[in-house]
Amino acid sequence: MDQLAALLDGPRARGAFLLRSILDPPWSLRIQDEAPLSVTALVRGQAWVILDGDEPVRLRPGEVAINRGPEPYTVADDPGTEPQIVIHPGQRCTTLDGESLYEAMDLGIRSWGNNPDGETVLLTGTYSMEGEVSRRLLEALPPLIVRPGDPIISLLGAEIVKDEPGQEAVLDRLLDLLLIAVLRGHFATNEAPAWYRAMSDPIVGKAMRMLHNNPAHPWTVATLAAEVGVSRASLARRFTELVGEPPMSFLTDWRLALAADLLREPDATIGSVARKVGYGSPFALSAAFKRVRGVSPQEHRAGAVK
Repeated sequence: MDQLAALLDGPRARGAFLLRSILDPPWSLRIQDEAPLSVTALVRGQAWVILDGDEPVRLRPGEVAINRGPEPYTVADDPGTEPQIVIHPGQRCTTLDGESLYEAMDLGIRSWGNNPDGETVLLTGTYSMEGEVSRRLLEALPPLIVRPGDPIISLLGAEIVKDEPGQEAVLDRLLDLLLIAVLRGHFATNEAPAWYRAMSDPIVGKAMRMLHNNPAHPWTVATLAAEVGVSRASLARRFTELVGEPPMSFLTDWRLALAADLLREPDATIGSVARKVGYGSPFALSAAFKRVRGVSPQEHRAGAVK
């Protein structure tokens, strides 16, 4: 598993919020839903994404905007159009005065807007919970990414209006596919974080994949070095140079990230999570979790379900 795959095991779409918006100008949506990650694809028409304090960014048909939350932003037909609609946490939609617009703008299956034949069509997908597994990747993303998204946009647009058995799973996977395609393109053409670049190294990349795929193994630098066919000193030096931290620090962060995500599962116990991520006892996991993250596993779980 690599870090992009880890993203889909963190805020992986599970019954994600998905909506087709059909709008005639003038329109302007103030997005303050506090979502950690949102995907907006323009099917037709014109749209602008405006981050507070930044220059407006135009979104063209076939392009996708990835917004890293939780800061608010605006999507509008024109940068000069004042917000008319506010999207709140839980995807509650109101006027600026707080009046609900849910029924007034309902246009059918996962569709919403001010005109069923409007000239602008947007597809929006929202990841509502930040998975701790993807924290390292999310911290590496800029607040806004705009990149081409076809042909996945066309597939998502065709499926979003269907109401068939298994449709929710189909839409979740298409949203994940669109997100991962955009992120791959972004990292291929922009300065990628060190850990992402290190994945292509024949020695360090192999070591990282082994740690990702089997965190429960009792790894040491020596055993990891033996598996990748280099000396202990050589692996430690090369890994630290390319990734920015030693192998065992990287492994600890990965184990605790997995643990943080697993602790959100309703049936998980600290003991079962400890075994899955390579800690010999609930006490050992609790001590490491508290030392690195500043809260106990119980406190973390309590905060996640609020």
